[in-house]
Amino acid sequence: MRYRVLGSTGIEVSVHCLGTMMFGYVGNPDHDDCARIVHAALDRGINFVDTADMYSAGESEQIVGKALRGRRDDVVLATKVHFQMGEGRNRSGNSRRWITRAVEDSLRRLQTDWIDLYQVHRPDHTTDIEETLGVLGDLVRQGKIRAFGCSTFPAEEIVEAHHVAERRALGRFRTEQPPYSILARGIESSVLPVCQRYGMGVMVWSPLASGFLSGRYRKGQPVDLSSGRAALNPARFDPAIPANAVKLDAAEQLADLAAGLGRSLPELAVAFTVAHPAVTSVIIGPRTMEQLDGLLAGASLTLDDATLDRIDEIVPPGTNLYQPDGAWRPPALSDSAWRRRPLADRSAG
Repeated sequence: MRYRVLGSTGIEVSVHCLGTMMFGYVGNPDHDDCARIVHAALDRGINFVDTADMYSAGESEQIVGKALRGRRDDVVLATKVHFQMGEGRNRSGNSRRWITRAVEDSLRRLQTDWIDLYQVHRPDHTTDIEETLGVLGDLVRQGKIRAFGCSTFPAEEIVEAHHVAERRALGRFRTEQPPYSILARGIESSVLPVCQRYGMGVMVWSPLASGFLSGRYRKGQPVDLSSGRAALNPARFDPAIPANAVKLDAAEQLADLAAGLGRSLPELAVAFTVAHPAVTSVIIGPRTMEQLDGLLAGASLTLDDATLDRIDEIVPPGTNLYQPDGAWRPPALSDSAWRRRPLADRSAG
């Protein structure tokens, strides 16, 4: 396992990061089995573990906390804050009030005195970014977190946060955690260049493109829309929908390319993400030990220029063949009220 410095933090992390979104009732509810996955990953050289307070409503953090007993000092531990936790108001978002409470809850579930990387899971347009940066800086000074970053922020939001930090003499985001795969290359246009400009570490998620690069979905084969991810969002996986047919066609070409290298499609997909010079680490999120073994099998795979050129032909740089599950959409796109004047004011005369 290779290691890279996480942006300008000086922290060395493994190029594969163990993601734990599938730990808990959402994926694998067996706490002992999840702990075995964590230990196996650490034994294989991974020193970077990523979780979030909202994964299985806090259960993932609890599992990670138990699994890291006796090994905490050897691990760079990352978690996130933003999404709704429990019922009631003011239990989500990026406000000082909520982050101050949420970090204590995460520390308790993780059974640790500090978090190495605390990340804002999504943007929050109801909270001034100055307030968010201010409370995160306070947590660094209190010793509760070592560094902080953002996750799935568009390039313009990252730039604004850095400008505010500079103007107000506040701590700045040191990392960004965006979705990135061969089928979702949109961040190559602006997010990754912006991260490079500001010296930010980048840990990417969903390298298997919500399962389209796992080998489970193949062109010409029926798709079970009643189970797994497909059951949660059938329209995203139904092969009769033209946009999905395009993804399946690209995945088929990529599978052929991987086979020509004597590798699996998931190995090719993961190796592609870590070949970009802006990417520090790729998050792999196994639910089972078998999945962990399969993902780590490609750790030594080096993609040469000819292979990367062929990938560029199948999916051109900067192209999104789909919007990744869970990716943030700005209100200007998701809320029509942001794009429409009042009815009486929509004409020119």
